[in-house]
Amino acid sequence: MPSRTPPYDALLQTLRTRFTAHPARHPQLAWETVHAALLAEPAALVSLQAMEETGGEPDVIGHDAATGQLLFVDCAAESPAGRRSLCYDRAALDARKENKPSGNAVEMAAGMGIELLSEAMYRTLQQLGEFDLKTSSWIATPDEMRALGGALFCDRRFGRVFAYHNGVQSYYAARGFRGVLRVSAR
Repeated sequence: MPSRTPPYDALLQTLRTRFTAHPARHPQLAWETVHAALLAEPAALVSLQAMEETGGEPDVIGHDAATGQLLFVDCAAESPAGRRSLCYDRAALDARKENKPSGNAVEMAAGMGIELLSEAMYRTLQQLGEFDLKTSSWIATPDEMRALGGALFCDRRFGRVFAYHNGVQSYYAARGFRGVLRVSAR
């Protein structure tokens, strides 16, 4: 009788390998806890597969102390290649008259079931390694700033992490976005 491979075995093995290779990202967390949480929340596997397929290399970077949720974040060295050349949101995309990009960061993240990183979470990620040395990443932007036509992005240059602003309609081949997926640890 032929064996059936569950659809996410390869993903789970990739996540386990990455988890084991980077213990400093998630001290005091055991793979068994992470694995059980993922199996209990099948929608998380769909989101993690999308993160992986777009080059995010998701890994657990800890847990939210207030909710107990595990935090999976894109840990690729550079902004995920499959999520670049995007303007910030739908309104920005619709406002472009010429040379429209293929999409926008906010809707793509929502479609993947993840959130854009906040500035605080981006800075937390940067404490675990050096990311975006050649690229930059859109981050969640406060509504008041977005209402004025701006959006935030971050990168690491000259040994420091920088947060900048840009018009929401802008897009660059080297700018993408990083996301976070919150998974209940039961």
